[in-house]
Amino acid sequence: MNEQPEDLITLRARIDGIDDAILKLLSERAGIAQQVGRAKKGEMIYRPEREAQIVQRLRTANPGPLSGDTVERLIREIMSACRALEQTTRVAYLGPAGTFTQQAVHKQFGHEVDALAEASIDACFHAVETGRADFAVVPVENSTEGAISRTLDLIVSSPLKICGEVMLPIHQMLMRAESAANPAGLDGIQRVYGHAQSLAQCQQWLTRHLPKAERISVVSNSDGARRAAAEPDAATLGSEAAAEIYGLAVVAARVEDEASNTTRFLVLGVTDAAPSGRDKTSLVVGVRNQPGAVVKLLQPLAEAGISMSKLESRPARSSNWEYLFFIVCESHRQDPQLATVLAEIEARAAFLKILGSYPAALS
Repeated sequence: MNEQPEDLITLRARIDGIDDAILKLLSERAGIAQQVGRAKKGEMIYRPEREAQIVQRLRTANPGPLSGDTVERLIREIMSACRALEQTTRVAYLGPAGTFTQQAVHKQFGHEVDALAEASIDACFHAVETGRADFAVVPVENSTEGAISRTLDLIVSSPLKICGEVMLPIHQMLMRAESAANPAGLDGIQRVYGHAQSLAQCQQWLTRHLPKAERISVVSNSDGARRAAAEPDAATLGSEAAAEIYGLAVVAARVEDEASNTTRFLVLGVTDAAPSGRDKTSLVVGVRNQPGAVVKLLQPLAEAGISMSKLESRPARSSNWEYLFFIVCESHRQDPQLATVLAEIEARAAFLKILGSYPAALS
């Protein structure tokens, strides 16, 4: 039996000691979290602004060598486990299991939640509106393909508020069933399933590598994975999680056309978040059909020096040739300067609805 070097034994002993200290501190943190939960006396345990402040502080203080993203993932899982000791957080998301939206749920809330897979974005909204879920996570825009129309349409009429956002890098995988007679590869693929957004995000890659394969749009990439698992001559686009769930082999990784491909998700609840120190405010406004109305509407933001990170126009459903503008501002609605600007915009607009203030995503 080979003896281990003395320095390796010493290092492993130090790691064991650190692990013991981590366990002790985790237990202490969990106990204090339970005390906080009791002090809240039935209030919602999840506070997006408080968790955002913790994550931001630790990312800033992080000395390495772990990356900021890794530190954030670890602390969110710790907060998720502590939160679950006091209250189960129910989060509705656009399902089924294995979708990118489920990944966004776990990135924001950790894995110690009751994740409720819903069949549509409408059902996600309804789950929170009826009290079946505490929060919903829905996609709102993709950096390659633009806005998710259904989310924007629903949020105008829904009483729900935006209380958080999640920025999720989207890495599309091409996957198929694998067997001895059908080894994982591109040969023999006649059909490629995928959600319409996924197919659009990968169209150049598919044209180069599978020009003759039929592209079939499905309701979700998980549905595509289910179909591909039963069809030897089919493949599907989707996440690594979907490949694991449906027993598929990844044929090609990261087949999205844009390396920076990212989807922004909204976290919806019955109330928005308190100020965290690094916030955004989303609103939707309708403009009167007058020359220069849009310029006049946005003028208070420019004069106050408030940055606007998003401006999206959509036809208003109430009448033809009138538009709604979705605006994302850099600040919290409770900030006195932004509150003054919002009052000025409301006086100039035909319609204004504040969709919510929430912590800005860090990554």
